[in-house]
Amino acid sequence: MKFSSEFILARFVLQSFPAVSRELKNWECAAGGCPDIRLREQALSSIKLKKFHCQGGSVFAAWAPAACQGNLIRAIVALQTIGDYLDNLCDRAGIQDEESFRQLHRSFLDALSPGVECIDYYKHYPCRDDGGYLASLVSACQNAVSGLPFYDIVKEAALELAGLYCTLQVYKHLEPAVREKRLVGWLEPYLIQLDRQIFWWELAAATGSTLGIFALFALAAKTHPTAGRADEICSAYFPWITGLHILLDYFIDQQEDIAGGDLNFASYYACPSQTVQRLKFILEKSLSEAGSLSEPFFHLLVVRGLLAMYLSDPKVKAQDFLAIAETLLRSAGNGCIYLHRFCSSFRRAGLI
Repeated sequence: MKFSSEFILARFVLQSFPAVSRELKNWECAAGGCPDIRLREQALSSIKLKKFHCQGGSVFAAWAPAACQGNLIRAIVALQTIGDYLDNLCDRAGIQDEESFRQLHRSFLDALSPGVECIDYYKHYPCRDDGGYLASLVSACQNAVSGLPFYDIVKEAALELAGLYCTLQVYKHLEPAVREKRLVGWLEPYLIQLDRQIFWWELAAATGSTLGIFALFALAAKTHPTAGRADEICSAYFPWITGLHILLDYFIDQQEDIAGGDLNFASYYACPSQTVQRLKFILEKSLSEAGSLSEPFFHLLVVRGLLAMYLSDPKVKAQDFLAIAETLLRSAGNGCIYLHRFCSSFRRAGLI
């Protein structure tokens, strides 16, 4: 069954958004039960402040057959909530221990591996008693992906993207004196494969997106996908679409990351003109890759939706980025201005 963009948006608003809210409400209750106050604070904060990550990811459920939407939403929300929670744990606990970060992120990989038993993910972390919160998220994601008809076809590709995601999270949270060297060394082989069309920090950003994994989840809900289609999704989304996703996230967060002393890949650009030039280039590559996929209208909607979602954030105006935002929106072609207005109205209504 082929869907129109209007049908996808209607499903997104009327079905995916409410379903995400219900899922997050359940996880908020679970997070509130963490016995360790520090873990409880980070779990609740990650849900409250990063809800829009799950909301945006749920567009992939709107692309899927109705029978699979419930499992897709549960998988997307559980995995994204794991990622957001671990990001908080690595950012806010005042530690920079590589072994601890790796152990925590085993949970992200285990969540994509049905049948794998949970381990002590806090083994090397200073806080430990979450009342089973993280293990519950892992099990929920495992159960949800098990319910996708063709998950076995996309599992290997999903784990490959997840491995990149976890490695980034480990390295980017190390002490500033070593993290850049570790990141550059890790990414060098990939930069060579890509003929250095992309800067190392842009590629690092690309590894930090969950969109490619969610696209694979949605593919697993389709009728008889092939391993070849899974590879096509991976190649299209990584590094261009995923890079655009996270660079936009960093772009609007520059001011607060400076205040918090956090690593921000958008700050590596030499000047605003280079920022615009590179974001336009990555946008053009993203649109080209999305247009080459089966059902291109959906993947083009995802790319344009990224611009609409991030550039409608009030932080754009607060940092005097409106001119850059307008340039990017107009570069995205037909429909992007409409999507931007759509997201702006949702923000005014307090839904995002």
